Amino acid sequence: MSKIEKVLATGKTHTTHSGVGGHNGNLDIELSSPGSAQPAHVFAATQPHPKAEQLFAGAWSACYTAAVGLVAQERNIVLPADMAVDIEVDLGQTGLAYFLQARLTLRVPGLAQDVATELAHNADAICPYSKATRGNIDVALNVITA
Repeated sequence: MSKIEKVLATGKTHTTHSGVGGHNGNLDIELSSPGSAQPAHVFAATQPHPKAEQLFAGAWSACYTAAVGLVAQERNIVLPADMAVDIEVDLGQTGLAYFLQARLTLRVPGLAQDVATELAHNADAICPYSKATRGNIDVALNVITA
C-alpha cells in the first residue's frame, strides 16, 4: 500500500444508536432494520452535499456499528447508551496516483479498555466494509473508553 502524501478531501461521519432532534443545516440520516420502528443507526450533522468519501464513511460506519452490536451480543457485553463510531475517509495523492486511507474510532465510554479493544477488532473482522478495505487501504482502528 502506498502512503498518501497530500490529503485532498476528507469525509467524516459520527454514527450513534439514536438521534437528537433539531435542525442545523446539515443532513441527518436514519437507517433502520426491516420490521423495526426505531432507527438502528443515525448519521447526525452530515453536510447537505456529502462527498463520496463521506458517503463511503457513512455506509462503513453503519455496517461497523451493526458488527459491534453483533459481537457484543455474542459475548454478552452490554454496550453503553452513548456508544458511537467515528470514521474519517481521506482521498489523497502520492505523485500522480490517488489513494484512500481511513481512521475508524469506536467510542464505548465505561467499558474496560481490553474488552473494548477486543470488541473493536472482532467487529472489524466480521464487518464487510472492513474486509473490503483490509490490505487495500491504510486503516487505523482506535478505541476510546473515557
